[in-house]
Amino acid sequence: MTKPSQQSYLTDHTPSAADLAVLAELRRQSEPFKGTLSAPEGRAAYDAMMEMTPGAAGVTHEQETLRGVAGVWCRVAGARKGRAILYLHGGGYGVGSAWAYRNFAGQFAARTGINVFAADYPLAPEHPFPAALDSARAAYAGLVDKGHDKILIAGDSAGGGLTLSLLAALHRAPEGMPVPVGAVAMSPWTDLTLSGSSMVSRQDEEFYLTRPVLEGFAQNYLAGANPANPAVSPLFGNLAGLPPVQVHVGTAEILLGDSERYAEKSRQAGNAVSLHRWEAMPHVFPSSFAILDGAEQAMALMSGFIAQTLDR
Repeated sequence: MTKPSQQSYLTDHTPSAADLAVLAELRRQSEPFKGTLSAPEGRAAYDAMMEMTPGAAGVTHEQETLRGVAGVWCRVAGARKGRAILYLHGGGYGVGSAWAYRNFAGQFAARTGINVFAADYPLAPEHPFPAALDSARAAYAGLVDKGHDKILIAGDSAGGGLTLSLLAALHRAPEGMPVPVGAVAMSPWTDLTLSGSSMVSRQDEEFYLTRPVLEGFAQNYLAGANPANPAVSPLFGNLAGLPPVQVHVGTAEILLGDSERYAEKSRQAGNAVSLHRWEAMPHVFPSSFAILDGAEQAMALMSGFIAQTLDR
């Protein structure tokens, strides 16, 4: 059930009975692994998990390098020319890959009719900040080189935070570079200072993450950089004048506050931001669209937003 909030930018969604049953089983299965993810040790297991995301019919995958950044195209027949989605994967800046995310990213291609380029930005600790942001910027420029003048950025978790950091950076890009038309962020990590109250208030509800896990990933990525730097924590940046952004987050995650605070600050800056808050859902729940009704609904909302924003 969807419940519009008194605040126009916020929509709350309540789970169905069927979803609650699935979530209970997911919690049972994930409990032994909560707080165990690390980099680089966890890369193979994380990729194997993402590989299980169902692929969409009619999507083909092609590896390409854009301005030195490797990645995977998720292509659909009859895709809109001049339009593209740049996808930035999650994984705490330390795990995850474009190839492992090809099925999830390809879902957006199939649902919007727009080709998706999933970028393989370099991972920490081998490649700390600003490597991920620099590579994301280069991949965007590579899409422009290919003739795409309308580009939307999307990402999840750390990739969602990277999406919002890149959005702000490109909004102030040199004249002549087309700016992104919008962004979609799923459970974005917007605050590497870990100052959100949900770090404590949602720690028992959280399915996968713990504060020590996030601290480890943050230390690897920052390598001594200031965690409040807007280039790593977009929550602390200048959000004025940004294009439309849609954010989706579950209430059963310690990063809930990262989405809530970012959306509120963006709204106060006068932007067209919409926050969808999904009760009882875990971190980056839309990837479970095959088993959760709420995840499928979130995918539909995001895909509709992407198609509409890129059609303007």
